[in-house]
Amino acid sequence: MNIRTLTLGDYQTNCYLVSDENGNTAVIDPGDRPEEILNVARAQHLTIRAVLLTHGHFDHVGAVRGIAEATHCPVYVGEKDLSLPAPLRGGLVATDTYGDRLCVGSLTFDVLPTPGHTAGSVCLRCGDALFSGDTLFAGSCGRTDLGGDAAQLAASLSRLAALKEPLVVYPGHGPKTTLEREKACNPYLRVLP
Repeated sequence: MNIRTLTLGDYQTNCYLVSDENGNTAVIDPGDRPEEILNVARAQHLTIRAVLLTHGHFDHVGAVRGIAEATHCPVYVGEKDLSLPAPLRGGLVATDTYGDRLCVGSLTFDVLPTPGHTAGSVCLRCGDALFSGDTLFAGSCGRTDLGGDAAQLAASLSRLAALKEPLVVYPGHGPKTTLEREKACNPYLRVLP
């Protein structure tokens, strides 16, 4: 698995191009600049097979339409985010909603429902990578005042804290981290002995 990170737009949203050994690629959270994402894919000889959204907020979906039109790939989102108010979802377009798991080339993504930041938020686990969207950040967690629910977010963070695998966390904003580090240091995820 190869992971390329592009930080895009006014909100500095992390977009991830996750590809297998044959260049089959999932684009996670393309928040802005579709041409830049498409150009990187072309330059690296990647074939975009799917767009995967961790949630439907406008700063994570701004390039979806351009990528979908250029590649004719499916776009996945948590079903409950299809009903986000229009100002929050911006130009969200989706062709599919998530089940428990999906494959892109030889990559398998486990879909972990993590409502709280939005009702349809998910984290995506692929190998030793966890794409956490705006549920979990390095040292922090997502906000809940834009269509979210604080109690749901706390429950979702508890579920992430219960994961035993050594995972590298790729958040929607900010630097990558590890789940182990967040369990030890993040006040929203700290696991007490």
